Amino acid sequence: MTELVLFHHVLGLTDGVRNFAELIRAQGHTVHTPDLFEGRTFPTIDEGIGYAGSIGFDEVMRRGIEAAAPLPKRVVFGGFSVGVMPAQQLLQTTPEALGGLFLHAFIDPTQLEGSWPSGVPAQVHGMDEDPFFIGDGDLEAARAVQADHPELEAFLYPGKTHLFTDSSSADYDQAAAVTVLERASEFLSSLAPAQP
Repeated sequence: MTELVLFHHVLGLTDGVRNFAELIRAQGHTVHTPDLFEGRTFPTIDEGIGYAGSIGFDEVMRRGIEAAAPLPKRVVFGGFSVGVMPAQQLLQTTPEALGGLFLHAFIDPTQLEGSWPSGVPAQVHGMDEDPFFIGDGDLEAARAVQADHPELEAFLYPGKTHLFTDSSSADYDQAAAVTVLERASEFLSSLAPAQP
């Protein structure tokens, strides 16, 4: 099946992130979940942002790139929120990449190294009233890419929370998270190499 490198959000490598990865693995895929916070987890987004800011978001990016270096290149790069930074950077600079899976965030490709890869499929998932995803312009950036790259799919879910796919977060929305998981699983299966 397909191999996925999945970077966590600002709360760290939480039980909810691990659970999401396990549910993907249960579909037969291989999932790598690098820990960019060296074992630290945080109960709130503000605390997580505070920690990420203290080490520097460039350092978070560097740790993600470094963690992916020994892993295969023909993978899907994915991330939750701040984890989209290294995931999208890797997608834009790894010609062998199979696709991207971006949860709760999307970055204007011009803000990263490389450029958006033509013909490479990707998914973006976010809530339609999330103050980060909507207010910070993530959806707008994704829509701009879609204009020239219809292989990028953007899915919106009703709600105002940010980390709604993390079952250990106060933001968790089970109904939306189940739908994300279904769509992500179908997406990953569509990228799996044909069996002889």
